[in-house]
Amino acid sequence: FMYGHIRSVMEKSFSMVSQPTLGLSGFLVLGQDVVQSFVIIVAPVMAAGVIVAALSNVLQVGMMFTFEPVIPKFSKISPLKGLGRLFSKQSFMELFKSVAKLAIVGVIAYWTVKGEMGRFLDLGGMSVAAIALYILKVILKIFLRVCVVMIFLAVLDYAFQKWQFEQQLKMTKHEVKEEFKRSEGDPLIKSRIRRIQLEMARRRMMQEVPKADVVVTNPVRLALAIRYDRAVMNAPQVVAKGSELVAERIKALAKEHEIPIVENKGLAQDLYRMVEIGSEIPSALFQAVAEVLAYVYRLKGKLG
Repeated sequence: FMYGHIRSVMEKSFSMVSQPTLGLSGFLVLGQDVVQSFVIIVAPVMAAGVIVAALSNVLQVGMMFTFEPVIPKFSKISPLKGLGRLFSKQSFMELFKSVAKLAIVGVIAYWTVKGEMGRFLDLGGMSVAAIALYILKVILKIFLRVCVVMIFLAVLDYAFQKWQFEQQLKMTKHEVKEEFKRSEGDPLIKSRIRRIQLEMARRRMMQEVPKADVVVTNPVRLALAIRYDRAVMNAPQVVAKGSELVAERIKALAKEHEIPIVENKGLAQDLYRMVEIGSEIPSALFQAVAEVLAYVYRLKGKLG
């Protein structure tokens, strides 16, 4: 197909050039025929390139059909945004790659033709058919070399774009912190909320101390307030407990409301370790707590 068109245009060109009456109109007709033949010759090569490009795109991202690119968007006609896209880093990178590819094609064509210069001198003694066949071979040689180089560059470009895409997906340290704040909440706010919740719980606990029957201490570090109401409770409950400053506050409230304070180091440590605030005394400590309550009731004269 390509050989036939090359031969045809060369025969027509030689026959018209050899005519002594060929004028400007004849040259224009000849030029038009040459351009048309060139388009017909190059069309299969261009079609093959388009098909290869389409297949490579399908292999990379799969089949995607959408009308979104043709939907009018006012942002696309914004001069400022257009200039931003035109002079963006990505645009310069694409321009550089395009110029580099054109330069590579030019270099390949130049070195191929330069290597054939010796054969060009012999074309004068060859027939039109032989010249057409030789030119076709040179064109195919250039095309194949360009294809090999372009495939290699396409692989490199794909690897680079994949790496660039993965880098864009990675978040900076600031972005990681912001994402953590969005998903888990701001640590400072959470800490403040937790501190407020603890303070509110401590206040509620302190409000229960005046209702206690006894406060057990170890005697310096721990303090636990115990309350027992036979009418509504199955067993005594720890209504407040704390260590260090909280223990001092519990003892101060107990003294203020005349709640008996009993020093029992072993019992205080067991209660602090085993019983949560608002929970009942475990059966293992019934005897020890009962003795303390009995002692308190005797002090208050509640037992005869």
